[in-house]
Amino acid sequence: MGRRILIIDGHPDARAERFIHALAQAYGESAEQAGHEIRQIRISELNFPLLRRREDFENGIPPPVIRRCQEAIAWADHLLILFPLWLGSMPAALKAFFEQTLRPGFAFAPARGRGMPKKRLTGKSAHVVVTMGMPALFYRWYFRAHSLKSLARNILGFCGIGPIRQSLIGMIATGDSTARQQWLGKMRTLGGKGQ
Repeated sequence: MGRRILIIDGHPDARAERFIHALAQAYGESAEQAGHEIRQIRISELNFPLLRRREDFENGIPPPVIRRCQEAIAWADHLLILFPLWLGSMPAALKAFFEQTLRPGFAFAPARGRGMPKKRLTGKSAHVVVTMGMPALFYRWYFRAHSLKSLARNILGFCGIGPIRQSLIGMIATGDSTARQQWLGKMRTLGGKGQ
């Protein structure tokens, strides 16, 4: 039985030559061919305001584009999240997207008293794919993949999403076509499996 998969293409640059877009496309095409239902959000195509106050995050009304994204997240069984590593973390546009979509009342229920907030996105899994200019091993070893761990624990996990798999694609700036083809093949395999 097919899965409902939401692909979140987190590259803020819409130009087709960005490798993130090719990875998302390879995954999506293979997943559809395997019988999975696919929806896609492209951060580069969204226009929404930044949240600047706690009150807006907690009580503000999400703009229509964000409500549609929340509906897609609620619909999905599995999220594929792809982004390039910028200054050691996800691009600001993707972080702003998560701040807008994963609000109290949607992604979690506010805590009562001293208890923890109730996770409202349980039952969903995720796979995070990150491209970077440095070797992936160096990011894991020297930087301890801190931003990826933060995304998994403090954002996705906080809302109940799990398990969370990850793929790190290093040395992307070298333009090694063989390595790129291998990664596109891996994404097709993952898409076919719905992982």
